[in-house]
Amino acid sequence: MCKRMKSFAVLVALLALISAPFVMAGGQQDSSAPAGDSGQVVVTIAAGAVGQELELTKQAAAEYTKMHPDVLVKVLDTPDLSDDRLGLYLQFFESQSPEVDLYQVDVIWPGDMAEHFEDLYQYPGMKEDAAKHFAPIVQNNTVDGKLVAMPWFTDAGLLYYRTDLLEKYGFDGPPATWKELETMAQTIQDGERAAGNADFWGYVWQGNSYEGLTCDAIEWLASNGGGTIVSPDKKITINNGKAIAALNMAKGWVGTISPKGVLSFGEEDARNVWQAGNAAFMRNWPYAYNLSTSDESAVQGKFAAAPLPAGDSGKGAAALGGWQLALSKYSNNKKVAAEVLRYMAGYDVQKMRAIEGSFNPTIKSLYQDKDVLDATPIFGTLYDVFINTTPRPSTATAPRYSETSKIFFTNVHDVLSGKKDAATAVRAMELDLKDLLDYPTGSPE
Repeated sequence: MCKRMKSFAVLVALLALISAPFVMAGGQQDSSAPAGDSGQVVVTIAAGAVGQELELTKQAAAEYTKMHPDVLVKVLDTPDLSDDRLGLYLQFFESQSPEVDLYQVDVIWPGDMAEHFEDLYQYPGMKEDAAKHFAPIVQNNTVDGKLVAMPWFTDAGLLYYRTDLLEKYGFDGPPATWKELETMAQTIQDGERAAGNADFWGYVWQGNSYEGLTCDAIEWLASNGGGTIVSPDKKITINNGKAIAALNMAKGWVGTISPKGVLSFGEEDARNVWQAGNAAFMRNWPYAYNLSTSDESAVQGKFAAAPLPAGDSGKGAAALGGWQLALSKYSNNKKVAAEVLRYMAGYDVQKMRAIEGSFNPTIKSLYQDKDVLDATPIFGTLYDVFINTTPRPSTATAPRYSETSKIFFTNVHDVLSGKKDAATAVRAMELDLKDLLDYPTGSPE
C-alpha cells in the first residue's frame, strides 16, 4: 500500500492533473475554473484508499458526473497513513494550491486546519444537511461558529474475533477484558501452530509509529482508567500509574501473542494477516467487516465483531475515528464544489458506502435503514459503541494536536519496541507536552 514516498509522487503527479483551458459550468469561459476535456468544470477530491475507500469514492464521483455532465469529478488517491496524508495536505495549503477542491479530513483535523477551509454554512442547503448528521460530529467540525467540514463517515475501534476458533478451543464468547483476550489469544495461537500453521498469531493491531497507534493506545489507557493524554479541561494527565500499566500490558503482547512486525503495522497490514486466516483477534475499524465477508476472505462466515475489552476501569473504550469533507478556501470553483460535497456526504452516497464498504454513516436515519442493517448487521448490534466513543484530545490541544499526538505515539512506540520503559516514557511525554502546550498537569477523570 501507500508509503511515505507516495506523498512526493502524488504532489508531482498533480502538476499535470489540470492542463486544459478553464471554463465555467454551462460552457462560459472563465480563467478561474479548471475544465476537463469536454469543457466540463473539474472538481478534484483528495480521498483515502484504505479498504474500499478509493473505489467507492470514484464510483460516487462517476455517478455525479453522469447526473451533471457539465461537471467532471476527479478523485486523487492519497497516502493510507493519516500522518503522510496530513503532510501532503500541508504542502497544498502552504502553496495555497487550487488544484484540490475538496479534502477528506480526519476527525482530529478541523481545529488545526480551519483557516484553510470554507465555512460551509454560507452555501445553500448546508445548514439543513448538517442537522441530519450526528450532532457531536457536527460540533467537532465547527470552529468559531463556522462549519469547516461536513461529516462523511464515522469510526470506532472494534474487536474482530474468530467464532469458529473460540468454539474449537472451548471459549463461550469474545473476551470481556484484556486479560481474557491474552489467555484466549495464547491458547488459540498455541493450538493452531501445533496443528501446522506456523504463521498464526493471537492478536493483530496497529503498532506503527503514526496516528493509528494513538488510537489504539488511547483505547488501552481509557479502558484502564488512565485518561486520554490531555483532559477536556486542558490538563496533562498522561503521567499516571494506570497509563503505565496499560502500556506495559501492550508491550507484553509484542513477540508473544502479536508478531514483532506489528510495530510496523497500519490498518491494512493487520487486516491482511487477519483476512488470510492467520489471527484469532484483530483490532480495526468497521471498514474491515465487509472485506472480511468477501469470497476472497479466508475468514468468511467464521468471524464476528464485538466491543473492545475492558481494563481496570471495568469498561472498554473505542477511539473515535472517522472522516469529513471540507471545501478548500483556495478552490477556484467553490459553488460547484460545494454541491459536489453535498452529494458525496448525502444520504444516497452514505447508504451506498455503508452497504458496499461498511463505512459507518454519520446521517442518523441510516441506522434505521433496512438495506444498511441487512448488509452490515454490526451497525445495529454495535450502535452503542459507535455513539459512545472515546475522542482524542484534538479539541483541547488545537491547533497543536498533531504535535501532541506525535509526542504520544512516538513514546508509546518506544515502549513497545523496548527503547524506553513505560514510566520513563510517560514522564517524557508530560515534560514535552508542558513545553508544547503550557498546560498544568492533572489526574485522569
